[in-house]
Amino acid sequence: MLRLILAEDSVLLRAGLTELLTRGGHQVLAAVGSAEELVRAVGAQRPDVVVTDVRMPPGFRDEGLRAALELRSQDPSLPVLVLSQYVATAYATQLLTGTSGGGLGYLLKDRVGEVAEFLDALQQVAEGRTVIDPEVVRVLLSHRSADRPLARLTPREREVLTLMASGLNQALAGRLFITEAAVVKHASSIFMKLDLDATEGNRRVLAVLAHLSAQEA
Repeated sequence: MLRLILAEDSVLLRAGLTELLTRGGHQVLAAVGSAEELVRAVGAQRPDVVVTDVRMPPGFRDEGLRAALELRSQDPSLPVLVLSQYVATAYATQLLTGTSGGGLGYLLKDRVGEVAEFLDALQQVAEGRTVIDPEVVRVLLSHRSADRPLARLTPREREVLTLMASGLNQALAGRLFITEAAVVKHASSIFMKLDLDATEGNRRVLAVLAHLSAQEA
């Protein structure tokens, strides 16, 4: 059982997620509707994981994501799962690359096809792993299309890099209709071109995002 704090400005969706999480065997310590309430609740309750939307009161822009950044700066080990309809590019990159230790996730609401998929992602984040919707990475990388390091990649290498975000290994080959050996070859080429060490799992994509962010500094 996980102890969670949920931040979602929509009353109906907040109630629905609370019910879903409770039925999934978890305990919702607090379900709040604003970023300020989220920060206060986490300080008071110390949950196992935080689930937050991006656009929240008062400005309905990126308050939820900025609150997540604040919470992670205070406690880098705090697992955070962002569940939103939007990709807030600047703050998303900061969240995914700025700290290490606790699990991180960024899922798009409209692309979560199964309840079990969401609950599994939540469990992975709570256990310290990284779960990112490939569409999130595609958007983040597209905003850096003019960067020299990324420009070195072929279209196929960009595709492989994007799909790495979902943690696909053998399944990645099936998704692209290529052999596993070809996936390994593409991955090796990607990290060679970006001057990165090849590490396991989703952290490979985070390393690329961190590298590209450093190019902008």
